[in-house]
Amino acid sequence: MSQPTRCSDLSLRDSGLDPGGLERLVAVAREAASAGAEQLMQHFGHLERIREKGRAGDLVTEADEAAEAAVLAVLHRHTPEFGVLAEESGWKQGESDLAWCVDPLDGTTNFAHGFPFFATSIGLTWQGRPLLGALAVPALQQHFWAAPGLGAWCNDQPIQVSDCQELGSSLLVTGFAYDRHTRLNNNYAEFAYFTHRTRGVRRPGAAAVDLAFVAAGRLDGYWERGLSPWDLAAGVVLVEQAGGLVCAYDGGPIDLAEGRLIACAPGLQEALIAGLAACSPLTGASYGAPELDLDGA
Repeated sequence: MSQPTRCSDLSLRDSGLDPGGLERLVAVAREAASAGAEQLMQHFGHLERIREKGRAGDLVTEADEAAEAAVLAVLHRHTPEFGVLAEESGWKQGESDLAWCVDPLDGTTNFAHGFPFFATSIGLTWQGRPLLGALAVPALQQHFWAAPGLGAWCNDQPIQVSDCQELGSSLLVTGFAYDRHTRLNNNYAEFAYFTHRTRGVRRPGAAAVDLAFVAAGRLDGYWERGLSPWDLAAGVVLVEQAGGLVCAYDGGPIDLAEGRLIACAPGLQEALIAGLAACSPLTGASYGAPELDLDGA
């Protein structure tokens, strides 16, 4: 299978940004991610309100809101003309084809339970395609960023994906969408399939951090469905600029709005595509959920 052109490289070529402009926007993204992460650590272990946003398990806290406010303040100060898609406040139209994707707290459930696997994720898109990304994982004191021509970095050290070539030697990562309680197509079958063919499949619960760890070679591959653009925009760039491949489940180009993707070391892409194609949803009755939507995405 030929390697696809990276989304971020396409976006840079078409956006008209010069290297100086790109570096300036990387600095803005890093500043915004750090501002959000600082708010998260001020609230970590001290939450007063945890509530659901309408779907079972989809939580929001005062930390999400404080981190988003800090991020948006940075972005508005430096790039008031850009659009912004933020998880808590939604879409704000800008005067440019460039738009920020903001997840102020990726891994809210982890955060609410004191599990230190969460991040502030800032991605920049051009007409919906990922261009650059910055990610702060404050409990681990790790800051990731990436952009075309600048590479992928963690704490100012270059990172790259693993050279894993075989499923049997791989450690993979995935997650489960909030609608897993009501959809038959809920990733349970895929989790079982790959668990039996790899060294293991992890489920830490923060998509952006999962992607950053693939970029850093700590995990060899990732797949998931039911995601939002703010979950993916920064992590996609990290993986691609670290030498990895990102594609849709069928191997085609990704669409952030579709919410499903594969991201991996190049040597694993074909095996992951084939494995996902081979899986049929488990019957809900097999795990105590007999009434599920058979037609769910």
